[in-house]
Amino acid sequence: MSRLENFISRMTAQRDILDQVCVEVAKMEGLVLELGLGNGRTFHHLRERLPGRRIVVFDREVGAHASSIPEAENLVLGEIRETAKRFIGIDAALVHADIGTGYDDRDAVTNTWLPDLIARMLRVGGFAVSGTPLDHPQLQRLPPPTSEPADRYFLSRRV
Repeated sequence: MSRLENFISRMTAQRDILDQVCVEVAKMEGLVLELGLGNGRTFHHLRERLPGRRIVVFDREVGAHASSIPEAENLVLGEIRETAKRFIGIDAALVHADIGTGYDDRDAVTNTWLPDLIARMLRVGGFAVSGTPLDHPQLQRLPPPTSEPADRYFLSRRV
């Protein structure tokens, strides 16, 4: 599979999973947390799918398109591993994390802390959507609602 086809497959799976989960999240209380703003496409998508919902975004720095930057009070800058700790116990309804690099060695380091951080931010019954697998005893992996392969994007629920 070419890198372009791989990217399209991953983005399709991401969109399909988020679209399904947002229907459930709309019925729940709790913040939506976006770990990794990037250029803001996913934040923009979540804002459209969950109008009026507070979405707090974390990233090292702002590099997003101007139409996809959250308000200052909903933007947390710095190392996500450190800055997101303030939100442990916040009982978020959804945490989305697309901070993988595509390099197995770098992503392995991120996965030493990311699953636990996400599990501790989510409310029971809350959803985690991630570009990398989240192996944690409090996160139950769910099958993706997509025709894409199951390893393209990952969906979990806090138990």
